[in-house]
Amino acid sequence: MDIVIHHLTLTVSNADTSANWYQELLGKASVISRQLEGAKRIRMQWDSGLVIGVTEFDSKAGSQVFSHLNVGLDHIGLQCASLEEIQIWSEKLKRLGFEHGPIEDAPYGWAVTARDPDNIPVEFYCPK
Repeated sequence: MDIVIHHLTLTVSNADTSANWYQELLGKASVISRQLEGAKRIRMQWDSGLVIGVTEFDSKAGSQVFSHLNVGLDHIGLQCASLEEIQIWSEKLKRLGFEHGPIEDAPYGWAVTARDPDNIPVEFYCPK
């Protein structure tokens, strides 16, 4: 039995801002927005099958800045097919004005990383 991740849901400071950012970066998605008890959730699904949810809770805990040093999520990794595709994403990030690092050449693959409105790293990655 193959196990794959079906969706990823992130806690964010502003669900609308985050949903807009992810759609500006990844393209328009099918969107379902719902009000939960004490939270707003927006679920985005792209034609590729990628599903990302963003949840804004009414009650906030502690710091509102993401840090990979905290227990939990370190980053989101989106697979690319080639170094050329990484370069295309890097150019798109630049064109959109999204803060991002240089293309990294690691022993196991190439990557370029941007940060969403809550500072969560979003990495475009291609294995070698």
